[in-house]
Amino acid sequence: MAEAGTSVSSTARSLADIEASTMRKVSWRLIPFLILAYFLAYLDRVNLGFAALTMNDELKFSPLIFSWGAGIFFIGYFLFEVPSNVILHKVGARRWIARIMVTWGLISALMALVGGPISFYILRFLLGVAEAGFFPGIILYLTYWYPAEYRARILAAFTVAVPLSTVIGAPISGYLLGLDGLGGLRGWQWLFILEGVPSILLGIVTWFYLTDRPAQAGWLSGEQKQWLIARLTEEESAKETAQHMTLSEVLASPKVLVLSLVYFGFVAALYGMQFWLPQIVKAFGLSNLQTGFVTAIPYLFGSIAMVLWGRHSDRTRERVWHVVLPLLLTALALAAASTLTDPILTMVALTLAAIGIFCTFALFWTLPTAFLSGASAAAGIAMINSIGNLAGFGGPYLIGWIKDSTGSTSTGLLILAVMPFVAALLVVLLRHDRRAEFAAAK
Repeated sequence: MAEAGTSVSSTARSLADIEASTMRKVSWRLIPFLILAYFLAYLDRVNLGFAALTMNDELKFSPLIFSWGAGIFFIGYFLFEVPSNVILHKVGARRWIARIMVTWGLISALMALVGGPISFYILRFLLGVAEAGFFPGIILYLTYWYPAEYRARILAAFTVAVPLSTVIGAPISGYLLGLDGLGGLRGWQWLFILEGVPSILLGIVTWFYLTDRPAQAGWLSGEQKQWLIARLTEEESAKETAQHMTLSEVLASPKVLVLSLVYFGFVAALYGMQFWLPQIVKAFGLSNLQTGFVTAIPYLFGSIAMVLWGRHSDRTRERVWHVVLPLLLTALALAAASTLTDPILTMVALTLAAIGIFCTFALFWTLPTAFLSGASAAAGIAMINSIGNLAGFGGPYLIGWIKDSTGSTSTGLLILAVMPFVAALLVVLLRHDRRAEFAAAK
């Protein structure tokens, strides 16, 4: 009997060792590369906030024109999101993500040619079309490689590219604005060109570097592939048993719709702050370079908090309150920022808002990936992301419209605070089956 017990214990240790080595190898292979890709994608999406510091005056863009241009990106994104993700599921991440990155890099660089409102709107719309499917595609791609109990920390590690794009990109963008006159181009034109080209180059590398599925991973050993495929297949079977959904059922699912509304509330706060924060900080009387460094502060704290929060969620195997509490923090912090006039206190409030925003970002996508699988996951994740990202139009537009009318962003921040508050209430009301999510976990 003692020998039998020792054998079982030895087998358990062996499986644990295989699991640890597999997850470590997968993470080192995929996550740094995906962080870099998303960093460039997000930088190309939001560097408009820094370009606006000089571009708006030179091209005579009012706050309302700027808001339309910032937001119309998300119309193109919305229209092409679901078909893009379904294509990715069919043809593989390697090909489709490479295509996305090359086209968005080209269009981002072409933003240097903007000469008035019409060209501004057209290129921003096309940038949204080009990038459609990238973020939900990566979220879907990660479900091909990571069991449920690893997802919060992995999603936090991947989405840390969002705040890092500002922590690193804000000072760089502020510096690039200083290239004004070099080669006959304005500083904002250099910003678009020099931040668009790296996306094109990385897109070409993506074609050769990414691996679509574990079964094709020549860089994993046989036993590592066997363990990972078996574990993921077990999870997929558990999801299908608990709730099998066809493509049409996913698109009509009340649960998917509620999650879309939750994401809408979150994204309104994210982009409302993202596009306008440089101009809020600039109003403190700082130079462009100083604005870049000060703007980076909230995102630095947000980066640290989202990684720690994701690890805590995986360790406790709790999702709902790990989403609700950051949403409430975001709402309270934005409301506070709207009433403050002291620059230091305003930055403290906006830093707390950023912590709430990015902790939410780290955890939100564990909710839909807990019950969606296969083609339904491709469509469901894309639908949630596309509807939610319509707030990327609404949030910046709301603040721009209010600033155009009042000369201040304060009222816009206060109204924006309502969005994450409502989103938190919806998450509380949403029924999340934690047992189904972790059914295959040992």
